[in-house]
Amino acid sequence: MARKRRWGLAAPLTLALLLALLAARDAAEARAINNVHDLSSELYSEIRELMQRALHQRDEAVPCLAEQLGAAPAPAHPRLVPSWPLHGPPPLGQVAGVAVALNGFPVVFHRGARVFNSQSFNESHHFQFVDEGPIPEDTVLTLDPDNGDVLTGWGRDLFYMPHSITIDNRGNTWLTDVALHQVFKFAPGSTKPSLILGQALAPGPGKHQLCMPTDVAVASTGEVFVADGYCNSRVLKFDPNGVLLRLYPQGDDLQLQVPHSVALLERLDMVCVADRENMRVVCPSAELRAERAPGPPATIKAEELGRVFAVAAYGDYLYAVNGYTADNIRVGGFTLDPAGESLIDRWGPPQGMSSPHSVAVSPDGSALYVAEIGPNRVWKFDLPQAA
Repeated sequence: MARKRRWGLAAPLTLALLLALLAARDAAEARAINNVHDLSSELYSEIRELMQRALHQRDEAVPCLAEQLGAAPAPAHPRLVPSWPLHGPPPLGQVAGVAVALNGFPVVFHRGARVFNSQSFNESHHFQFVDEGPIPEDTVLTLDPDNGDVLTGWGRDLFYMPHSITIDNRGNTWLTDVALHQVFKFAPGSTKPSLILGQALAPGPGKHQLCMPTDVAVASTGEVFVADGYCNSRVLKFDPNGVLLRLYPQGDDLQLQVPHSVALLERLDMVCVADRENMRVVCPSAELRAERAPGPPATIKAEELGRVFAVAAYGDYLYAVNGYTADNIRVGGFTLDPAGESLIDRWGPPQGMSSPHSVAVSPDGSALYVAEIGPNRVWKFDLPQAA
């Protein structure tokens, strides 16, 4: 890489010296040269090559971010904890989302008795059962990481159709409701939102609207990425105060079809999207590093992936789950390497999974949880740490 940098700097100097030599080689001959095309084809080709290298010296001199940072620790293979939950699954509705609090306790966002099905929304994406009111049960439940028992709950009479839960590095809880078409931020210990994105029960494509938002990822610096999934098929980036900074895609740079989940790989400056109906995971630049120009998105696409429903970050890697796609594509968990654009591992319970909808990794990287919406349950996996 150092050699490339030296060549990148030397190219313009070499070009200048070469042109000077040509001018001094023969005054009479030089005066006769009125056009660069009169040079020999060999010499012209050399000059052109030098010019092209000079123009591209910055790209040649800068290695990819993964090379700059060095190798990340290899991802652990998730191992099922077969005895969790110890006392059998707690009574849950469709478990739309799972996250892990800073203390390592899993937190689920479920739908109680309400069910998301083909009758839930009309063609204009309006929720059809508003008159039934919000879900009367606690929808946000904290579980015991050791035995899976429900410890605490809140969220009754607040939500119409829960979809995802995210807990950021400051302990704030972010919830998406696809019926309300909104994203809610709750400070630790609070049941009143400190920030709301989107307009209640008003889907739309505007910059201040959302349409069935599916997931949230929050950077350590506070920027918020929202997968505005089912109808707008876009990702929005906000500042910590909810001011819109960017839309993905812009122009033809990236085409999404139901971005169902998002995860941040901050070391690689990537925001990774479970692009469900395109059956891939795509990772454009998160643009969190001002010193680095965005490059082309990394893409992981494999026949066995099928429709990817959720992704969760683990260092420079992703844990992902898919949903039913076709009879010959197994439903389960995957480990992905975005830097290498590859699928590197498969995992899951021996009996398989039916409808996994969300995946989350504990802050200390020791445990992984998968939420299913049928059967309504949560799986726990250990992530063995390398010695």
